Amino acid sequence: MTRPRVRLLLLALSLAAAGGAAVTVTTAADAATGPICTRFGSTVQGNYYVQNNAWGTTATQCINVTGNGFQITTQNGYNPGGPVSYPSMFLGCHYTLCSPGMRTPRQISGISSARSSISYTFVNNAKYNAAYDIWLDPTPKTNGVNQQEIMIWFNKSLTVQPIGSITGTASVGGRSWQVWTGSNGKNNVISYVSTSAISSWSFDVKAFLNDSIGRGHGAGNWYLTSIQAGFEPWAGGVGLTVNSFSASVS
Repeated sequence: MTRPRVRLLLLALSLAAAGGAAVTVTTAADAATGPICTRFGSTVQGNYYVQNNAWGTTATQCINVTGNGFQITTQNGYNPGGPVSYPSMFLGCHYTLCSPGMRTPRQISGISSARSSISYTFVNNAKYNAAYDIWLDPTPKTNGVNQQEIMIWFNKSLTVQPIGSITGTASVGGRSWQVWTGSNGKNNVISYVSTSAISSWSFDVKAFLNDSIGRGHGAGNWYLTSIQAGFEPWAGGVGLTVNSFSASVS
């Protein structure tokens, strides 16, 4: 599930101006010496950004950035009705941050493939979903809310469900998915929920773009702005780990 995200860097900057917490972008060296605990703290890791992104809670959340991923080390937020954060890695542009591996959005019609791979470690003592978050927009936006969100759920707790309702099924990438559609009030959301847990996978994100567009969510002349992967914890989550992540757009 995703919610209207107050992780906006512009909002955070305005809070800083009013005396609130400032946005923090740590360096790779900083990330290597300790966890990121600032709500919107982030760091560059190779071609990607890693972000703490505790958009829905002021409770402490920390992630430890590793050589190829990250691990949640502290997560004190709680919301029985939805996620409190989205600690994640991303390729592309997200709220004014553009990763070294893709500094500008790419028009979907010009994308031949968008390969990505991930390896997760899950825990049992948490309420969460493990998901990709893929953002599309009619314009090559590098800040603000995009019009269309595509989520790919690799795993989830039993009582967790996406925004909206089930509107169909799909076979994408040789796997079976439930398809949920809805809106969070800020953008449209289509979610592909795996019928069984996936702990690691290498696949072509373009296949999901094609399926989403075929269902009326997006268009070929729209832009892919970012490919993100991580966790949406609703309660707990210490130990949830992205062991490795990669993404590239051809």
